[in-house]
Amino acid sequence: MDAIVDDWEGQLRKRLNTVAPRPLGLATGRTMELFYAALVRRLQQWSGSDLERLRSGWLSFNLDEYVGLSSTHANSFAFYMKQRLADPLGLLPEQLHLPDGAAAQPDLEARRYSQELQRAGGIGLQLLGLGGNGHIGFNEPPCGADAPCRCVQLCAATREQNAAAFGGVSDQVPARAITLGIAEILAAQELHLIVTGATKTEILRRVFANGCDPSLPASWLLRHPRVRLWVDDAALGLR
Repeated sequence: MDAIVDDWEGQLRKRLNTVAPRPLGLATGRTMELFYAALVRRLQQWSGSDLERLRSGWLSFNLDEYVGLSSTHANSFAFYMKQRLADPLGLLPEQLHLPDGAAAQPDLEARRYSQELQRAGGIGLQLLGLGGNGHIGFNEPPCGADAPCRCVQLCAATREQNAAAFGGVSDQVPARAITLGIAEILAAQELHLIVTGATKTEILRRVFANGCDPSLPASWLLRHPRVRLWVDDAALGLR
């Protein structure tokens, strides 16, 4: 984790001297909890003036949000980001953008969110995790490279994977989510995929084994010219 935190700290320092940088693309999940905790500790060591410049220029868009959960719901990704990033760094709510999971018409909300991102210039640096079935964001398989931001049905395996936050009961995990599509992800300037844990060893191997495959949405990352892969020993099968 130290290596990617070093990299992101450097990237954020560069943004201080970049005119109108494109927004950051952020993700959630258990792996990201460790990343945000380490990144916040690092950023809190910055000088007061540099940290204030970072705060004032911050703009990020998250990959996804559960349908049916408001931003104040303890299991929403909006609440996750508030606890782990916005509050510790003193960021304003309007600086961290997420889909509105409580929107009355999720399909319209997905289109609105995509348009908002495009008006902001698209993603600059995108953070990604890898789902157990090869999804990125909530782009469940099968999924094409041109899939846009949309409302999706979550598969049983994904709900099971995310059940820990819902008392271990997969049926309590919302059945739908709004997610940025593969199209918006591949339009980012640079992609950073973090993969940790022995449970990801086999899916990581499959994703990069045989080229792009709609049944493994993360394999579309092979089309991108600037992808950084951050993998721990357990995910590589070394321990």
